[in-house]
Amino acid sequence: MKSYVGSLISALTLGLYAFISFAGDPLLLSTTIDALSIKSIYATIGFPLAISGVGIISAILSIFFIRIRNWQHPQTALNIATYAAVLFMIIASFVLSLLFFDQAHQFGVFGAITTGLIVGIAIGFIAEYYTSSKYKHVKEIVKESKTGPATNIISGFSIGMQSTFLTIIILVTGIIISYLLTNDMYGIALASVGMLSTAGITIAVDAYGPIADNAGGIAEMSELNENVRKITDRLDSVGNTTAAIGKGFCIASAALTSIGLFFAFEKSAGISTTTGIDLLQPGVLVGIFIGAMLPYLFTSLVIKSIGKAANKMIEEVRRQYRENPNILKGIDLPDYTTCIDISTKAALNQMVLPATIAVGSPIIVGLFLGVQGLGGLLVGGLVSAMMLAIFMANAGGAWDNAKKHIEEGFNGGKGSDIHKASVVGDTVGDPLKDTAGPSMDILIKLMSIVSLVLVPVLIEIEPILHQLFH
Repeated sequence: MKSYVGSLISALTLGLYAFISFAGDPLLLSTTIDALSIKSIYATIGFPLAISGVGIISAILSIFFIRIRNWQHPQTALNIATYAAVLFMIIASFVLSLLFFDQAHQFGVFGAITTGLIVGIAIGFIAEYYTSSKYKHVKEIVKESKTGPATNIISGFSIGMQSTFLTIIILVTGIIISYLLTNDMYGIALASVGMLSTAGITIAVDAYGPIADNAGGIAEMSELNENVRKITDRLDSVGNTTAAIGKGFCIASAALTSIGLFFAFEKSAGISTTTGIDLLQPGVLVGIFIGAMLPYLFTSLVIKSIGKAANKMIEEVRRQYRENPNILKGIDLPDYTTCIDISTKAALNQMVLPATIAVGSPIIVGLFLGVQGLGGLLVGGLVSAMMLAIFMANAGGAWDNAKKHIEEGFNGGKGSDIHKASVVGDTVGDPLKDTAGPSMDILIKLMSIVSLVLVPVLIEIEPILHQLFH
């Protein structure tokens, strides 16, 4: 939902500047606003809010498409519900564009919203293509697992990196089309709002994954019939794919949102649209390099925190087994409270430093390198975080589904050497797809929001800093 709020902020900010552009009067905000001007402001600012409101209705309606489907094919049912929500939003956005805008701008804003919706669907399909056991990439990991864990991990890394190509091509195509349709950055912000208008059903489908996974865990711990476990395994496999689709959707929406926020930052900072951010300035280059480095540092800290928490958890479990052997015999229950406490404290304490980096880096760079350097930081961070997030999400999902594919009875099934190799790959992939990958979305959006809020302060103190350093 952070992306949704960010996309609305960028759309509302850029909508105001787009209104000035449409009106053709750069001094309009300082003059008396007539009825026509008020209507124009209402259109450019009210349209994204209306799209968001209709998105809630589309999510509710799409749920009925899930309920009427045959659950023998759960992936198909979930996909059809998503497509139904997109179709409803396309129709609704067409009607709203007619209500809010004049003929000169109706097609452009409708096209931008539709572009965002189509890009969201396309990126979701790419994530499914690289992470579902129906397609060749997961089967390739299964094949490579025959020679051990090392080749399993190498194959997963390769597939995760390869998945960035199609995802980025689709994303930049959407950016170009949405800009050309409106001839303004406002179109890119609208594409982001359009993509996120179906967030209700997308998040619901994404949440299906961990629910199915935990249902399988309960079935196994409860020692239910083997047929029950087969059903939950199948649902869990679909859940891994829907989770990867959801993560791909979140990554793409975070990128579009961050781009919109970046242009809002540029407008607020008063950076000229003709010169823009000057890459030949040393401060800008330094900002780009620092920004490109931060996602790697952030990922390192997040993964390391998972390792520390896992070590504490394993030590605690071993201590309980050692001090009370009756736990393994099923006579006594283990102390769950202590384990939950370890996990909760780690989740809070270990994220203090990464959160400080996300909030503090724009402030430090802005103070030392100015507005231009801060713009470079945002560009470097966005590009670097995008690639890392796509790679980690798709590689982790592919590793997980490769293991599930083997557990369904293919290539030796559970307990075989190939299964043991796939378990190693899945263990490597879990922190990538479940923690480090999604955290990239938060990093780039948080940096963008902090930078946007910081602009007025930097504009005021930059002349003072210039005098001090010169």
